[in-house]
Amino acid sequence: MPVLRLCTILVSFFLLPVAVAAPDDDLAALLDDHWEWKLATDPEQASRLGDKRYSRDWSDRSRAAAAARQEARREFLKRLYAIPRGDLSPDAQLNYELFRRELTRQADLYKYGGDLMPFSHRGGVQNLESLANLLSFDSAEDYEDWLARMNKVGEVVDQTISAADAGIDRGLTSPAVLMQRIPAQIDKQLVDDPEDSPFYKVFADMPDSIAGKETLQRDARAAIKQRVIPAYRKLARYMNETYLPAARESVGLSSLPQGSEWYAQLTRDFTTTSMTPDEIHRLGLSEVRRIRDAMQDIIEEVGFDGDFDAFLTSLRTDPQFYYDDPDDLYTAYLATSKRIDPELVRLFGKLPRMPYGVKPIPDAIAPDTTTAYYSAPASDGTRAGTYWVNLYKPEARPIYEIEVLSVHEAMPGHHLQIALQQELGEMPNFRRFTFITAFVEGWGLYSESLGYELGLYKDPYSRFGQLTYDMWRAVRLVVDTGLHHKGWTREQAIDFFRRNAAKTEHDIVNEIDRYIGNPGQALAYKVGQLKIQELRDTAEQTLGKRFDIRAFHDELLGAGALPLDLLEVRMDRWLTRKLRSTSAADD
Repeated sequence: MPVLRLCTILVSFFLLPVAVAAPDDDLAALLDDHWEWKLATDPEQASRLGDKRYSRDWSDRSRAAAAARQEARREFLKRLYAIPRGDLSPDAQLNYELFRRELTRQADLYKYGGDLMPFSHRGGVQNLESLANLLSFDSAEDYEDWLARMNKVGEVVDQTISAADAGIDRGLTSPAVLMQRIPAQIDKQLVDDPEDSPFYKVFADMPDSIAGKETLQRDARAAIKQRVIPAYRKLARYMNETYLPAARESVGLSSLPQGSEWYAQLTRDFTTTSMTPDEIHRLGLSEVRRIRDAMQDIIEEVGFDGDFDAFLTSLRTDPQFYYDDPDDLYTAYLATSKRIDPELVRLFGKLPRMPYGVKPIPDAIAPDTTTAYYSAPASDGTRAGTYWVNLYKPEARPIYEIEVLSVHEAMPGHHLQIALQQELGEMPNFRRFTFITAFVEGWGLYSESLGYELGLYKDPYSRFGQLTYDMWRAVRLVVDTGLHHKGWTREQAIDFFRRNAAKTEHDIVNEIDRYIGNPGQALAYKVGQLKIQELRDTAEQTLGKRFDIRAFHDELLGAGALPLDLLEVRMDRWLTRKLRSTSAADD
């Protein structure tokens, strides 16, 4: 064989693997670069994940920084499109598509100016100290980092005011009915004694083992007096004298410039479907009718003498369904969570290693937030997951909701799914820590139905509680699209909610205000749940006695959060493999 030809063959042989692997490597490098950029530009997210490299900073909320982030997204997309997708391995092709969708979504939303409405009644610049609830304070450096952030609160306030001013100029302001809640939240920062500041709590609780404890506490009091309180005084003046007078009376997104187009995109983004607001509204009405019939069956079962409205009134007002003492309510949440955990092995082959805890929602935000929520573990294992429960006004927190709420927020709902996803170490970071609402919240709502298989809902009122939560998410489809697409008033939405679900008045008002402040997000729960249930029904009908619920759940959760169309593809392939393996066994 001629030497030249031999050399050509050898070169081709050794280069072949490189040629195949190069696009995968290019994509991996791009994803790594983007992840590092994301942490650097979102220091709060980095801190929540346990990465302390940026723990002395807040995210830059300036207009220049917002424009720079948008330009960076475009540059990342250019790099992505330069990679030949067809040459990628199957796993890398999935990473490519998920990354493309997320970057495109963020880039497309920028034009609507959502960042120019920077205030939220459910948390934000008015309670920056709440981040400390998700941080670890193990050394003097941790306290020094927090002190550095305290000294920069004024910068955050100034940048937020600048963004809000730009929004006013463009006709983009938040609803007045939501903004009216914020002054009281700011007032909690305006203390006479620095030690009464919410920012000082971490220093008040500082163990004696921390070196320089007294100096750190002294510096913290000085920072609160000289930096934090003046910044919040400025914010209070701005909110009362400038922003509230400019806030809009309307509540729907469609009342804003490009609002209808904006809401349609949010609808697609949050549900990861092509459904229109009108289609989702009709789906919601259909689900409300279905669940209402199931509720009526329970009303008849308990022998209640009255109509549906009277039964809901009874549930809202009968003292037997409520605790008087917040400690009793907290104990009930703890007990329910511990009762669920041992039963999970019957439904799951793989459970997360990371534990979770149950904690009360901080007093500063409890009156204006929801019944409960979940926060994920730190990526480095230094903080467990947390199931946060609202103990404010226990007389407004029905006992019959405790079981269904716990399976949604903790196990087998959010903690099981999110902790498992974080433990999928072979995936790139953007997938390990992604939050695709239709999947994550769809799973949480689907998990509520698993309570029956976990031995919960023995009491008819607890079963009614489960139906109430299912109805709650069906109502969301109607009221969210009603508010932001059909021009409903806040009162119309509250009334529809009140007529169809046994939630208390306090919860109903908070929920409707949540949907007003976060358009489209509430649509994802029911849409995701119905898709997951559809996939399970298909697998059960196809496999019959060969269906294994543990294997089904493990496969469903095994790739982390996915858009619903890609989840369906994954589960169809799993079902095909199962059919082939059982056919081969039969042969």
